[in-house]
Parts: sequence; C-alpha cells; structure tokens
Amino acid sequence: MKILHLISQHPESTGSGFYLQNIIRQASAAGHQNYLIAGISGNMLPQLDCISTQSCRFVHFNQGQLDYPIPGMSDVMPYPSSTFGSLSPAQLAVYERAFGEVIERAVFDYAPDIIHSHHLWLVSAIARERFPTIPMVTSCHSTDLRQFLQCPHIGDRVLPHCQKIERVLALNDDQTEKIRKLYLIPPHRIDVVGGGYDESVFVMQPKDKPPPVQMLYAGKLSFAKGVDVLLRAFQSFEGTDVHLHLAGSGTGEEGQCCLDLAEKMGSLVTIHGRINQQDLARLMARCHLFILPSFYEGLPLVLLEALASGCRIITADLSGCKEILGDADSDLIEFIQLPVMKQIDRPEPEDLPMVEKRLKAAITSMMARVLVTPSPAHGDILKITSRFGWGAVFRKINQAYDKAFNGL
Repeated sequence: MKILHLISQHPESTGSGFYLQNIIRQASAAGHQNYLIAGISGNMLPQLDCISTQSCRFVHFNQGQLDYPIPGMSDVMPYPSSTFGSLSPAQLAVYERAFGEVIERAVFDYAPDIIHSHHLWLVSAIARERFPTIPMVTSCHSTDLRQFLQCPHIGDRVLPHCQKIERVLALNDDQTEKIRKLYLIPPHRIDVVGGGYDESVFVMQPKDKPPPVQMLYAGKLSFAKGVDVLLRAFQSFEGTDVHLHLAGSGTGEEGQCCLDLAEKMGSLVTIHGRINQQDLARLMARCHLFILPSFYEGLPLVLLEALASGCRIITADLSGCKEILGDADSDLIEFIQLPVMKQIDRPEPEDLPMVEKRLKAAITSMMARVLVTPSPAHGDILKITSRFGWGAVFRKINQAYDKAFNGL
C-alpha cells in the first residue's frame, strides 16, 4: 500500500513528530511505501532516518507568501512559531493554498492508496476537501482538540471536512469521547490505537547510588507543561543533595522565564536544551526520577520512555497519564492532583501555590524511596511497558488502514 503521511509542523520535533516517525518505520517494515508532506521553517530540512528526502515534500514558512513563522499545534513550540489564533484571514488563506498545492502535486506524483494525516485540524480538512475519494485516516494528538476550542472560527472551517474522514485514530477512550462530542464523529469510526515507545532505545540500566538524587524533565519549556511551577518548587530543595536536568527548549516570554528560573539555581539545575532521542535515553538511564508536571496532555509517551529507562515518575493526574500508569505499582508513581481548571491548560493563578506544594511533597516522597532503593523493580516496570511497543500499536493502525481502504 502507498501511504501519504501529512503533518503541518516540524516532523522531527514534539510528540506528534516522534509518533509520525515511528509509524513510518513500522509501515516500512510491514512492506508499505511511504511519502511525507510536512511544514518546516525556511529551508531547514529535517534530518529523518525513517524516510528519504526524495520521498518528502515540504511547505516552507518564513519565506515567499508564507512570510510568517510556522503555526504550531501548541501555542508554545520548541522552535520559533506563530499561533493559529493570531493568523489573519489573509494568512490563513495563504496557509490553505500552500498546503493544498503541495498535497495536490504529491497525490499526482505518488498516487497514494491512502492518506494518513496528523491532527484533526486544517491540513486534514484541506486533504479531505480536495481528495474526497482517497481513503483517509487521521491521528488525533489532543492538541488539535485544544485548538478546536481555542479557535472556533477555524473549528467551523475544519469541522465538515474532518467529519468525512473514514477512520480517526484516538490515543485512549477519554480522547474518543472528546472527539465524538466536539466533531460529532460516531464512535464506530474511531479506533483506539494508543501510543508506544522505542524498546531498542529506551532500556533499563542500574542506577547509581545516591546522593545526589538525579531528576529530569524533558519537553517544551512552557507554562502549560508546568515547568515554571516545577522550578519554583525545586527552589525549596537548595542545600539538599539533588540535581535537576532540563531537556528541551521553549520560545517567547514563557521559554525565557523558565530559563531565568533555572539559571537562578546555579549548579542545582543543568539546562541541556533540545536533544535527540538517543541522548535523551542516555540521560534517562542516569536519572532516578522523571517529573512531568503538565496541565494538559494526550497520551504522554515520554512517561513510557522514562519508565522503561528505570525512572520513577511524578506526573499530574490527567487521564492520559493514568491511561499509561494507572495500574503501576505505587513504588513507581506519584500522581499530583490538579485543581479544577477554567482554562484548558493552566490553573488559575491563585491555585498555583497549591500545585507547587503538592509537587514538593511528591518530590520529597520519591526522594526517600530513591535513597533506599535507587533502581525500581524491573518486573514492575515490564508489567506496564510490555503493552506499549510500537509493533503492537501499528498493528491496530494497519487494521484501520484496511477498514478505510475497504470502506468498512
């Protein structure tokens, strides 16, 4: 089968980009031919080991008619970006025309049997509108649901076309229900496929005996990810034998605020910046504890990667986090209870001190466990991670391809 993959943003960054890369690897291993269309900044071609540049087409931002930064599915991306909510009608029209033209050329050249797009958003709607007869499958990553709520003027544009996509791939049951309510897509056309991690890269190794207790956050440096709250909570551990690693990057005022908070703590925090998957795996193998204090997540696969690397976990009690770790042994996980949030991805300012206090308590509790037993029980980890290999995920995706192709 010839598959045309679509993603509107950098394919080598963020969770959806890594998800895409693993799907392409698995599809190639299953004998499918793969082609890719992605948005990029300028002429900075992505370095992808899963597909050759000859099988890729790119939509170039920051040049020509697309003379503005590439819009991100999150409002804060790990590279310079704009937001969909800030785009003018003229900019949106150019965006649609640019992606539409590249998709048309790719369809003419590749003649795909099926289109697999990422995010129930503009690029998926464009592809469905222009090529209604090509079977189509779309992966939801939750950021699209957030954009749908934040940008109703664009939501109205994408809704009728996204409703005509043959199969929608959800990360979990909670996301399925949100897709059903927002997009009015019937449940029988939504397949729960979950997510996975690369078992060949993220492997458990014995942890060094503390002190220091090595802790890690990996992801965007943004307020929605709770990085500022984590860093303020961590200030109370100055003078104790702990160390925090920050792996990732941010942009704008939020990214700079996170960097400023980290730099104020001097040698207590190491800022690694953006790192590749291999370097992240090596860093996770060194650390005792992984902290993901996000206020909004779909299915955060980084938790699987950290757990498979032997890290204990602190994270928020979001449905996607519980989907992965809800059955984990209590030695492995501390869930942070979040307050009721009026915004989609940020508590009210008056609630942030309470979140910070709960995060401090969780860190203190986990530190005590690490000091007694630096490495958690491998068997307890395998009970969780064995269900999330990419091979198992792609088998479900491949079944969705067959359903879409055969009109089921």
